[in-house]
Amino acid sequence: MIVMKSFGIPRIISRCLSYSARCLTDVRVRFAPSPTGELHLGGLRTALYNYLFARQHGGKFILRIEDTDQARVVPGAVEKLIDILKWVGISPDEGPQHGGEYGPYTQSERLDLYLEKIEDLLKMGSAYRCFCSTKRLDLMRLDMVRRREVLKYDGRCRSLTEAEIQEKLDNKMPYTVRLKLETFKDPWQDLVYGPIEYDVAAYEGDPILLKSDKYPTYHLANVVDDHYMKITHVLRGVEWQQATPKHILLYKAFGWTPPQYGHLPLMLNTDRSKLSKRQDDIKVQYFKEQGYFPEAVLNLTTYLGSGFTEETQGHTLSEVVNTFDLKLIQTHSGILEQERIDRFNRMHLHRKLDDPEQRQELINQLRKMVTENIFESLKDGVLTDEYIGTVLDWNKDRIYLLGNLIQPRFSFIWTKPPETSLEELANFDLDVKKALGATLKELECFKENDFSQKVLKAKLKDLARTNDFNFPAYMKLLRAVLSDLKDGPPVNEIMAVMGKNTTIESLQHTAKRLENAEFAARTVIE
Repeated sequence: MIVMKSFGIPRIISRCLSYSARCLTDVRVRFAPSPTGELHLGGLRTALYNYLFARQHGGKFILRIEDTDQARVVPGAVEKLIDILKWVGISPDEGPQHGGEYGPYTQSERLDLYLEKIEDLLKMGSAYRCFCSTKRLDLMRLDMVRRREVLKYDGRCRSLTEAEIQEKLDNKMPYTVRLKLETFKDPWQDLVYGPIEYDVAAYEGDPILLKSDKYPTYHLANVVDDHYMKITHVLRGVEWQQATPKHILLYKAFGWTPPQYGHLPLMLNTDRSKLSKRQDDIKVQYFKEQGYFPEAVLNLTTYLGSGFTEETQGHTLSEVVNTFDLKLIQTHSGILEQERIDRFNRMHLHRKLDDPEQRQELINQLRKMVTENIFESLKDGVLTDEYIGTVLDWNKDRIYLLGNLIQPRFSFIWTKPPETSLEELANFDLDVKKALGATLKELECFKENDFSQKVLKAKLKDLARTNDFNFPAYMKLLRAVLSDLKDGPPVNEIMAVMGKNTTIESLQHTAKRLENAEFAARTVIE
């Protein structure tokens, strides 16, 4: 069993000591994704925490594309990644599209540098060529499984003589290059987890640095790039914690000073399974397409990740920067509760409606949604700024996405509702004709300025009491006539949003239909 030991000194004290030792240097951090799919919440958390750390310390945030595994590269993934980062407001200081003095920032464009550093390691004796075939390695693993040994490379090519190596090279035998691991017993300092002890040589075989296709592995490329890009702090997922001793040994082999490492705890689904790129509903693009605000997506990420001096829900990215504290990141895994994003999005909806400029943006977005998605005849005046603003104010505690307002249950806001059948009207527990007549008589006396939710609520209750109407049945009748809904918003609110004229027109139309039906019935009898 592989064991990584974390020491008993208080973790937050040990992290503070390590953190303060270099916190005054020029901070340079990087987000280095592989373009093998769309960015999900786990990757966004890594990008965000690096960005926050850089901004808090006046440092630089670098975007680097790690595309050395060419077989898994997805066409267009880099462009989508950059678009998503831009959407959430995370803007790199250096990167493929931003340039910088330490580029290029795509690893496949840096292959000559990796080959040069491999030659340095071979000359120094810190690495060696491995000529073992895939078949030989597979048989070796099977034998180790049979003998219940730790699965690791047995070092066969580590002891080849110069003559044997040259002979294989002359015969053009394919090879990889491996790092010569050495005993690693001194603890290293994790900015999140504290001091960690893990003797990698005791549990793992010599790792491959250069593949047979002459592309570097992650171990070589990330160390070389971090050094030449002058990265001071590496904040990445905890899944890379076990590989850190290999990277520190590589720095030692090159004679370089390693950056400070901090590993972010896992983000898990509610069933405690790991997030997967195959899950569509954890991709950032999914939330964007559903209509969530980028601020809400970031809030979901910070809620899961910890590391803040105060609550981040409802806060913008610029506000969150000032509350970020690396020392407060907890080491236990965060559980993804996606339903929370609805509440976060509603909080930002409220904020945006209170800001004149953002309010206008929401009005414009909703108007565009209505014109593109509602194909029935729109009521007069429903596309004006004033009307749409009223609709938003009325529904801000009822919805969490703008798109909710173009759902069928809200269609009465934009279009004339379908006519309630006369048979259905006959089923209400009150005199429908009398109820409509009394309501129209009262509403026609209203001044437009008095047509408010509060005044209407009181007047409808008074009408029901005065005319001895069954109040629940009375409300159901008016709701059906005005919106074609059996359940939904309070009737006084529906009336206030529709306005006096539209409300009266709808009630008059139904009253007229009843009158015509009665006339037709009398004609038949006569």
